[in-house]
Amino acid sequence: MEKKSVHEPLIRMSKRGEMLPAWKAWGIRVIAFFLSLVVCGIVIVAISGLNPVQVFSTMASGAFGTAKRSWVTIRDAMTMLCIAVGLAPAFKMKFWNIGAEGQILVGGIACAACMIYLKSLPTIVLLLVMIIASLVAGGLWGFLPGVFKAIWNTNETLFTLMMNYIAIQLTSFFVAKWENPFGSNSVGVINSAGKEGWLPNLFSSGYNGDFGWNVILVLIITVFMYLYMTKSKHGYEIAVIGDSENTARYAGIRVNKAYVRTIILSGAICGLAGFIAVSGASHTISTSTAGGRGFTAIIVAWLAQFNSVVMVIFSFLIVALQKGAQAIASQYNLSQEVSEMITGIILFFLLGSEFFVNYIVRFRRKKVTK
Repeated sequence: MEKKSVHEPLIRMSKRGEMLPAWKAWGIRVIAFFLSLVVCGIVIVAISGLNPVQVFSTMASGAFGTAKRSWVTIRDAMTMLCIAVGLAPAFKMKFWNIGAEGQILVGGIACAACMIYLKSLPTIVLLLVMIIASLVAGGLWGFLPGVFKAIWNTNETLFTLMMNYIAIQLTSFFVAKWENPFGSNSVGVINSAGKEGWLPNLFSSGYNGDFGWNVILVLIITVFMYLYMTKSKHGYEIAVIGDSENTARYAGIRVNKAYVRTIILSGAICGLAGFIAVSGASHTISTSTAGGRGFTAIIVAWLAQFNSVVMVIFSFLIVALQKGAQAIASQYNLSQEVSEMITGIILFFLLGSEFFVNYIVRFRRKKVTK
């Protein structure tokens, strides 16, 4: 009988049967990060002729070079972390909430409204009302796509994305309504004289914005979400639905109820990020209050595999990269596109490393005959 030669594919990929040990997974990510720096160095030399080490040093200085820069980086990282933590339960359940931008904006609108109309309240009461209002506004903005998904099985990606545009127009309406001074098309700094509704400073003074209470608030939420996702019945249901909706139904889990409950929670936490952005940072509201962070936070949540504690690391990394990119664009007179390219290369390598964490790549070793 004639033997036939059968050639294996040159490259064969398969999903890992077991998860890699944590130290190996993080080793792959660290290697990917350093490889990204090498590629960034090549790009920097090719485009500008600058010393890559000097550019990286400037990036680090732009994020942490002074006490003020460090506090601003921490503040912005906490806002990013809050949004990512909010997205985690929905994404874990494979409910693709792309509406964080809108949820942040409506939370910011609710916060700003309280600052403008309720500023006569005692400080503690006003802050509590602002927090609750932002949570409710964000939760309601998530409630609508959750209900439509549960009842009519609508596409949550498109629904939540369209809700972003509605929130932007709603923000434009309130900016026009509250503009100060009249005709400026800007709300301006709200309560700049008495600072009613501003989160008070805790760790520092003399800088614009809060650098303490927002950190504590977000860390509390992060710990809560970690416990909620890993120790509670609802967290277990989210994991089961994410693995298989049919299995969840067979196990007696009320999937539709879980959808609605989870997206309300997700939207509420993103709405709280709007409170942090308005009360603890800018002290104003505009269509740029979210600033694209609702989309960037998706990368944070995905890189952290929806683990809220690990999200702390990636939130700081991404915000530091953004601050560093702004610094090199300013200091070396580079275009914003070049600095964003460097950030994009690093994120591309980090996202790509997840493939090697979850899949095995094998090369052809020998010829097989039959």
